[in-house]
Amino acid sequence: MGGGLLVGLSHRDAARFAFLLATPIIGAAAVLKLPDLFGHAGDGVRGQALVAALCAAAATFFAVKFLLRFFETNRLTPFAVYCVIAGGLSALIIPFR
Repeated sequence: MGGGLLVGLSHRDAARFAFLLATPIIGAAAVLKLPDLFGHAGDGVRGQALVAALCAAAATFFAVKFLLRFFETNRLTPFAVYCVIAGGLSALIIPFR
């Protein structure tokens, strides 16, 4: 999103581009894991995996819908603050694990 804003896209277009850019990568990761799920490793968890995938898809749909509507009228400042705080905490916590 930040890169899109740097090249002059509107907030809404930058967010939309970022979400569209992530979609093929997420889909490819799912396709790579499907053989494991349908093989012996997936015995006993296929139903739970299907429910989890449907819940994740619904949550993602509503989150993206909310964020696109939010970015039409607001700026990315709250997201930037969140990223700085989360990144800083991760940089402090992860090296000590």
